[in-house]
Amino acid sequence: MTTNVDLGITSPAPPSVAPASSRRAAARVALAGCGCFPTGRHYPGIAHLLRTIIRGLAEEFAQDSTWRDIEIALLDVETTGRDAAHDRVIEVGIVVGRGGEVVARYNWLLNPGIPIPQEARDVHGITDEQVANAPTFESVAHEIADALRGRIPAAYNAEFDKQFLLSEYARVGGAKHEGVPALRREVSWVDPLVWAREIQSEERSRALTDVAQRLGIALEKAHRASEDAEAALRVLYALAEDARVPKPYGALVQEQRRIGFLQADERRRWQRPS
Repeated sequence: MTTNVDLGITSPAPPSVAPASSRRAAARVALAGCGCFPTGRHYPGIAHLLRTIIRGLAEEFAQDSTWRDIEIALLDVETTGRDAAHDRVIEVGIVVGRGGEVVARYNWLLNPGIPIPQEARDVHGITDEQVANAPTFESVAHEIADALRGRIPAAYNAEFDKQFLLSEYARVGGAKHEGVPALRREVSWVDPLVWAREIQSEERSRALTDVAQRLGIALEKAHRASEDAEAALRVLYALAEDARVPKPYGALVQEQRRIGFLQADERRRWQRPS
């Protein structure tokens, strides 16, 4: 309530106005998908010339193509720790899907060149003895790139796997691999975790094992690369049955980015000291 001094009466407070920065951010979000000029005004005569630019798309795929009809490579890595700048990958699993079905599986056990800490062994169960005679990442880098070539990259909690993969390729010289979207930093990976947080928002846990169980998807060897990758791929296809998951590739990437930002903001609010 605010008080009108001149008349000695009270009147309702005017509607609250969002800060200018918030209004600008909201406008950018709205304009990102409307295909109009920054003024917000539409021009029907040249509407066919306007095209929404969506960040993070792989140039190999048309943004209006149905992503389920494109091969998608769901990747999972097991590592010596959590820091991609210092820790190393010891297992890579890639499961390829198309049209809701698994069409290919790949797995590499790798020698990281450093001891595997007990904390990491407790998670995935991979020991130094198991990787002693395994190839190095460098020796199979071309095989991994071939498995990812021409396919939409995806991972559960994608930023973790993406950073480890890019760090390993940087260590072997950062070789450029044509037609491999996963190896281009600017390409967004599809992330089932983002959609699990959105669609199963009432659930306490969005860990892969729990999400898979709720969807009736088997995961017998959790924290092993191929098994996690296949379960995550099947989770993605199951969640995609929800109407909130767009069917066009471009819309999927755009909406995932929008939801991901909102989820990150929510987590920051919860983590902020009171």
